[in-house]
Amino acid sequence: MTKPHILQVGPYPEWDEVPLNEAFTVHRYFDAADKARFLAEVGPSVKGIATRGELGATRAMIEACSGLEVISVYGVGFDAVDLAACRERGIRVTNTPDVLTNDVADLGVAMMLCLSRGMIGAESWVKDGSWAAKGLYPLKRRVWGRRAGVLGLGRIGYEVAKRLKGFDLEIAYSDVEAKPYASEWEYIADPVALAERSDFLFVTLAASVATRHIVGREVIAALGAEGMLINISRASNIDEEALLEALENRTLGSAALDVFEGEPALNPRFLALDNVLLQPHHASGTIETRKAMGQLVRDNLAAHFAGKPLPTPVL
Repeated sequence: MTKPHILQVGPYPEWDEVPLNEAFTVHRYFDAADKARFLAEVGPSVKGIATRGELGATRAMIEACSGLEVISVYGVGFDAVDLAACRERGIRVTNTPDVLTNDVADLGVAMMLCLSRGMIGAESWVKDGSWAAKGLYPLKRRVWGRRAGVLGLGRIGYEVAKRLKGFDLEIAYSDVEAKPYASEWEYIADPVALAERSDFLFVTLAASVATRHIVGREVIAALGAEGMLINISRASNIDEEALLEALENRTLGSAALDVFEGEPALNPRFLALDNVLLQPHHASGTIETRKAMGQLVRDNLAAHFAGKPLPTPVL
């Protein structure tokens, strides 16, 4: 039986590459030197695209694959996929929700703890001899008993809030509407008002046109010189220029960031700051979760070509 032809947009771990190649005829877009020419050659045979959340699939890529039927995204975010082009052509789109939720929430809370208690600098204080030469490390800020805001109480936001409860934080959240499963936490519809009452503001929104730069100058100003911004969602949810200005001017206390515009080539201004914690977009980066994500990518592709319901459809 002929195996369906798949366009693979970016590399996966070996444990995913091997079974993907066993199940499908795979065309490795990321290895092509001349990508336009490569698409022109293999596009007409491609029935499915396997991509990653940050890589997505552009309209040009979709149009080059004239027989395209399904796009399977390795990641929960699908904003880099041209959904309008998919709708026009009846192309199905899937992602990998749920399997990464808890790991992303874990990293968000870990970043809050790490930055608030100055753990990166404290380790350097020990290793460079400052402890012996200068004495105690400069005092930092506590976490427990303070106020946390969660912007977007979907799967990940809910898990973040559950973890924060264990630190006796006063929790509030903002979303399009109050959530029946979050009755114990305060609902604040306005993100600016949420930021104003928060010491820690977690950004856990799905990215969309509506949420682009939702954390802009007003929200950042409301969070203030003692506040901390933690982003484990998508870079587009934050106005990076406004964020950088506030961090440089100390009108925002600090930021812990796992995502950036143009990553991995992030704005070099971030590298000069001592009030940020920078992470390489690895919130879902555990062996267990990445294996589950890869399996779900393949399960969605296999289900489509077998004519079965998609496990996790977006479109």
